[in-house]
Amino acid sequence: MSIKWLLVAAAVSTFIAGVLHLTLVSNSIGRNPWIGIFFLVGGIAQIFWVLPTIKNWGRIWFYIGIAGTLVLIIMWAMTRMPDNPITGRGAPINNIGIATEIFQIIYIATSVVIILNYNRTSIFSKNSIKDSKR
Repeated sequence: MSIKWLLVAAAVSTFIAGVLHLTLVSNSIGRNPWIGIFFLVGGIAQIFWVLPTIKNWGRIWFYIGIAGTLVLIIMWAMTRMPDNPITGRGAPINNIGIATEIFQIIYIATSVVIILNYNRTSIFSKNSIKDSKR
Protein backbone atom coordinates (compact mmCIF):
# COMPACT_ATOMS: atom_id res chain seq x y z
CA MET A 1 0.00 0.00 0.00
CA SER A 2 1.43 3.39 -0.92
CA ILE A 3 1.79 6.26 1.50
CA LYS A 4 -0.95 8.18 -0.26
CA TRP A 5 -3.53 5.53 0.60
CA LEU A 6 -2.28 5.15 4.15
CA LEU A 7 -2.56 8.90 4.66
CA VAL A 8 -6.04 8.92 3.13
CA ALA A 9 -7.17 6.00 5.32
CA ALA A 10 -5.87 7.69 8.47
CA ALA A 11 -7.42 11.04 7.53
CA VAL A 12 -10.81 9.56 6.64
CA SER A 13 -10.97 7.49 9.81
CA THR A 14 -10.21 10.44 12.10
CA PHE A 15 -12.68 12.62 10.16
CA ILE A 16 -15.49 10.08 10.59
CA ALA A 17 -14.68 9.68 14.30
CA GLY A 18 -14.80 13.47 14.66
CA VAL A 19 -18.16 13.73 12.90
CA LEU A 20 -19.54 10.96 15.11
CA HIS A 21 -18.36 12.86 18.18
CA LEU A 22 -20.10 15.99 16.89
CA THR A 23 -23.38 14.09 16.48
CA LEU A 24 -23.33 13.49 20.24
CA VAL A 25 -23.12 17.19 21.13
CA SER A 26 -26.82 18.01 20.71
CA ASN A 27 -27.94 15.04 22.82
CA SER A 28 -25.56 15.74 25.69
CA ILE A 29 -25.30 19.53 25.86
CA GLY A 30 -28.77 19.89 27.41
CA ARG A 31 -28.25 17.20 30.03
CA ASN A 32 -24.64 17.95 30.91
CA PRO A 33 -22.99 20.94 29.24
CA TRP A 34 -19.48 19.75 30.16
CA ILE A 35 -19.94 16.47 28.32
CA GLY A 36 -21.40 18.33 25.35
CA ILE A 37 -18.40 20.67 25.29
CA PHE A 38 -16.08 17.65 25.54
CA PHE A 39 -17.71 16.04 22.48
CA LEU A 40 -17.60 19.37 20.63
CA VAL A 41 -13.90 19.96 21.32
CA GLY A 42 -12.99 16.32 20.66
CA GLY A 43 -14.94 16.26 17.38
CA ILE A 44 -13.43 19.53 16.16
CA ALA A 45 -9.92 18.34 17.11
CA GLN A 46 -10.38 15.08 15.20
CA ILE A 47 -11.71 16.87 12.14
CA PHE A 48 -8.80 19.33 12.31
CA TRP A 49 -6.42 16.33 12.50
CA VAL A 50 -7.30 15.53 8.90
CA LEU A 51 -5.02 18.40 7.84
CA PRO A 52 -1.71 17.32 9.43
CA THR A 53 -2.51 13.73 8.48
CA ILE A 54 -3.32 14.22 4.80
CA LYS A 55 -0.58 16.85 4.37
CA ASN A 56 1.94 14.51 6.06
CA TRP A 57 3.31 17.16 8.40
CA GLY A 58 5.63 14.61 10.00
CA ARG A 59 6.00 11.89 12.59
CA ILE A 60 5.48 14.15 15.59
CA TRP A 61 1.95 14.94 14.36
CA PHE A 62 1.21 11.24 14.11
CA TYR A 63 2.57 10.65 17.63
CA ILE A 64 0.37 13.44 19.00
CA GLY A 65 -2.66 12.14 17.06
CA ILE A 66 -2.13 8.61 18.35
CA ALA A 67 -1.74 9.85 21.94
CA GLY A 68 -4.87 12.01 21.75
CA THR A 69 -6.89 9.24 20.18
CA LEU A 70 -5.69 6.76 22.81
CA VAL A 71 -6.86 9.17 25.52
CA LEU A 72 -10.33 9.27 23.90
CA ILE A 73 -10.47 5.47 23.68
CA ILE A 74 -9.37 5.07 27.31
CA MET A 75 -11.92 7.63 28.49
CA TRP A 76 -14.67 5.85 26.55
CA ALA A 77 -13.69 2.51 28.07
CA MET A 78 -13.46 3.96 31.58
CA THR A 79 -16.89 5.56 31.37
CA ARG A 80 -18.41 2.20 30.45
CA MET A 81 -17.26 0.59 33.72
CA PRO A 82 -19.62 0.60 36.71
CA ASP A 83 -18.59 2.96 39.52
CA ASN A 84 -15.99 4.63 37.30
CA PRO A 85 -14.12 7.70 38.59
CA ILE A 86 -15.38 10.01 35.82
CA THR A 87 -19.17 9.68 35.99
CA GLY A 88 -19.70 7.37 38.95
CA ARG A 89 -21.79 4.96 36.88
CA GLY A 90 -21.36 2.97 33.70
CA ALA A 91 -22.63 4.61 30.53
CA PRO A 92 -24.47 2.49 27.95
CA ILE A 93 -22.65 1.01 24.98
CA ASN A 94 -24.38 2.02 21.75
CA ASN A 95 -23.81 1.80 18.01
CA ILE A 96 -22.38 5.31 17.63
CA GLY A 97 -19.91 4.65 20.44
CA ILE A 98 -18.77 1.37 18.92
CA ALA A 99 -18.46 2.91 15.45
CA THR A 100 -16.46 5.83 16.84
CA GLU A 101 -14.08 3.50 18.64
CA ILE A 102 -13.61 1.39 15.50
CA PHE A 103 -12.69 4.45 13.41
CA GLN A 104 -10.34 5.66 16.14
CA ILE A 105 -8.62 2.26 16.20
CA ILE A 106 -8.30 2.39 12.40
CA TYR A 107 -6.67 5.82 12.73
CA ILE A 108 -4.18 4.51 15.28
CA ALA A 109 -3.39 1.38 13.24
CA THR A 110 -2.78 3.29 10.00
CA SER A 111 -0.75 5.93 11.83
CA VAL A 112 1.46 3.26 13.38
CA VAL A 113 2.06 1.75 9.94
CA ILE A 114 2.94 5.20 8.60
CA ILE A 115 5.38 5.83 11.45
CA LEU A 116 7.02 2.42 11.03
CA ASN A 117 7.51 3.12 7.35
CA TYR A 118 9.01 6.53 8.11
CA ASN A 119 11.75 4.68 9.96
CA ARG A 120 12.34 2.07 7.24
CA THR A 121 12.28 4.03 4.03
CA SER A 122 12.65 7.50 2.64
CA ILE A 123 9.60 7.22 0.38
CA PHE A 124 7.62 8.95 3.11
CA SER A 125 9.37 12.27 2.74
CA LYS A 126 7.23 15.24 1.79
CA ASN A 127 8.96 15.46 -1.58
CA SER A 128 8.03 11.90 -2.47
CA ILE A 129 4.34 12.68 -1.98
CA LYS A 130 4.61 15.62 -4.34
CA ASP A 131 6.58 13.48 -6.80
CA SER A 132 3.98 10.71 -6.71
CA LYS A 133 1.32 13.16 -7.91
CA ARG A 134 3.22 13.78 -11.14
